[in-house]
Amino acid sequence: SPASCLHSYCLKSFLISFCYHLGQSVAGRLESCCGLSAAALSRFPPGRRRSGNMSTVNWKPFVFGGLASVTAECGTFPIDLAKTRLQVQGQVGDVKYREIRYRGMLHAMMRIGREEGLRALYSGIAPAMLRQASYGTIKIGTYQSFKRLLVDRPEDETLLTNVACGVLSGVISSSIANPTDVLKIRMQAQGRVIQGSMMGNFINIYQEEGTRGLWKGVSLTAQRAAIVVGVELPVYDLTKKHLILSGHMGDTVYTHFLSSFVCGLAGALASNPVDVVRTRMMNQRGGALYQGTLDCLLQTWRSEGFMALYKGFFPNWLRLGPWNIIFFLTYEQLKNLNV
Repeated sequence: SPASCLHSYCLKSFLISFCYHLGQSVAGRLESCCGLSAAALSRFPPGRRRSGNMSTVNWKPFVFGGLASVTAECGTFPIDLAKTRLQVQGQVGDVKYREIRYRGMLHAMMRIGREEGLRALYSGIAPAMLRQASYGTIKIGTYQSFKRLLVDRPEDETLLTNVACGVLSGVISSSIANPTDVLKIRMQAQGRVIQGSMMGNFINIYQEEGTRGLWKGVSLTAQRAAIVVGVELPVYDLTKKHLILSGHMGDTVYTHFLSSFVCGLAGALASNPVDVVRTRMMNQRGGALYQGTLDCLLQTWRSEGFMALYKGFFPNWLRLGPWNIIFFLTYEQLKNLNV
């Protein structure tokens, strides 16, 4: 439709313009740093300068972040599926999801496995892996790169610096990966029989809802990512930093485990209300049950109570906890590879 075409054109124009100006800004910053930031950006030892092209960006955080994200997603996906099913149930205005079918995470996983088969516990794994391959890659890569542009040494990082870098990288990565997020939630929420493959569902959403359907809930996704990344990554970095500087623990697997556990809990507490609203906004089809983010929040609060905003909290935490543990342990080990 003309409206969909106009929306797509405006979105593409915005992304092109944003990326261009971001690139110009980063390039100007690198040129003004005379080699010191480039050395920090490449994680060279202190005092060692990098020769050659100053515009070369360290690729390791991008690649390692993507690999670690995909690994963590595969290990925790059934928990994420249970969380999604818990969050979409009990909607008073939606006949399909009005019934309370699951009493909790374990009950949801057992009932899904019994009624729909064990394979159903991985419904939507393909778009989830595609999402992590893009979202995780961009998120970690931009976060580490932004930090090195602002601060030369990890020990000089502050909470404000890390939060700002986390929020910015979360918004950028989640906005780009939003279509895969919509696909994942739709396939997770379908239940029983999934109609078609990942590409079939993608084409179906595009044909029925246009470009808007693929970017449905993008503002919520960006808000959630800003909160999650702006909390989790700084909490992990600062917890790890203080544990090491305290002298009680070194830069070991135990430090990485404890830091990732703390950041998973902090991320779950901060993001769950936004996650519930985002899940419901992305899952609605055709006629809009919710007119917007605030309307969805208020309708959920009024009809189901404030604690409805924390539906799926334990699955969310039990997913974010192991997810972050697997992710950071994998990421830290990949960093030690001599490549």
